[in-house]
Amino acid sequence: MVAQNYKITVMGKVCNQLGNGIPNVVVNDGANFVKTNMKGEYRIVADTTKSKFVTISTPSEYMLPHKDGIAYGFYAAINKLKGKSVRTHNFILNKRENESDKFYYIAISDPQINDEHDYKRWCNETVKDLKSEISRMNKEREVIGITLGDLVFSKRNIWEPFKKSIKNTGMTTFMCIGNHDMIKSIPSLENSPKGAKIYSEMDFMNYFGPTDYSFNIGKIHVVTINNINNMQHNKYVEMLTPSKLEWLRKDLSYIPKGSMIFLNMHAPGWNKWYPYANMHNTPMLDKLLQEYDVHVFCGHSHFYQDVDVNEHLYQHNIGAAGGAWWWGDVNRCGAPNGYMIVDVDGTKVRCIYKATGKPTEYQIHVYKKGEFSTQKDFIVANVWDYDDKCSVEWIQDGVNKGKMEQFKDKDEEYSRIKNEHHVNLPECYTTHLFRLKPEQGAKKIEIIFTNHYGDKYKENIVL
Repeated sequence: MVAQNYKITVMGKVCNQLGNGIPNVVVNDGANFVKTNMKGEYRIVADTTKSKFVTISTPSEYMLPHKDGIAYGFYAAINKLKGKSVRTHNFILNKRENESDKFYYIAISDPQINDEHDYKRWCNETVKDLKSEISRMNKEREVIGITLGDLVFSKRNIWEPFKKSIKNTGMTTFMCIGNHDMIKSIPSLENSPKGAKIYSEMDFMNYFGPTDYSFNIGKIHVVTINNINNMQHNKYVEMLTPSKLEWLRKDLSYIPKGSMIFLNMHAPGWNKWYPYANMHNTPMLDKLLQEYDVHVFCGHSHFYQDVDVNEHLYQHNIGAAGGAWWWGDVNRCGAPNGYMIVDVDGTKVRCIYKATGKPTEYQIHVYKKGEFSTQKDFIVANVWDYDDKCSVEWIQDGVNKGKMEQFKDKDEEYSRIKNEHHVNLPECYTTHLFRLKPEQGAKKIEIIFTNHYGDKYKENIVL
């Protein structure tokens, strides 16, 4: 029996709309990386047991290709290219008329749509809210979107309606894979037998292309990578496999040290409280990122946690769009269902979490005295967008009383949802809770949250 040859040469050109070649564009097949020559030509020998796509990292001078608002045209499926041992594909990019370092970036975590009920809420609440915000932002600058995995809840029939729902929102939307986006009973490609026809990422890939890719916009290099290692028998591990780490090392090798990186991945790496969902090999990722300024955007946990890891790395573990699996309007930590809006001006980055159906000014949820079952004598504030550089202060009848007391507990609204619906949702403690005990006879309390960037948000309580 003659051994099957899985090696295929993929060659072609990256060019503009006039057919002129674009030099120095990074091209990869998921394992091998090359740059286009002065004529815009590239050539890669791909092992098709491992490589399913040839992908470009779009330069910042060119528009991000898309179809109906969904990122498209920056990759080509190798098995769909014509030819046998040699196959050809040309990438066509449109030059930006006006280059700008300013743009908006919207990060959306865990829609995790399970059924028609979830889909209606996703469309009628989240997507509706997104479109409203995007229509406002589009008047100022370009808007880029990223979903951070668990687009569906292990339901293969949801892929088509989900894709339809995210079309033509007004932004170019990229996708990241999560554990529930995989066919959970089948191992991932690198854990499958050589030449396997089915593997756990295949549905995601059929709809949205490669799981690992990058692009450039303004002064930011944006990377999306799969950090879910799917085994068989419905088991997975949050980690970057050696091949993923090597892919990232090669991708970053083309980016000057000191550049700003946006890294999108499903599972977090640096959560300090409730760290069960963290990647298992985060130190290996730390080493790759240490010479860059990095913002990490992730989900998976269904709670909100900001982590200022060090002076060069900040993790945004974003609350899920569907909150606690669409049972209510909050995540497990009490943060509202929503998404993150990132205002990018060169390398100046300002992030704000947008609660679905609420104005952006809604950054504090207040429980009045007696409403928080374990804190009957206290007024409690849930301030989800809190990190160590923030402050939460209170004023009583015009007198500044200093900082509110931070404490760890279960959020009251999440507990109410669990009890009301009698669902076996996982327990969760959060540390972004703050309390104050008003003095007898007090008439008015003002709570002031100063965020990471010095912006102030206030809530007033009349006693």
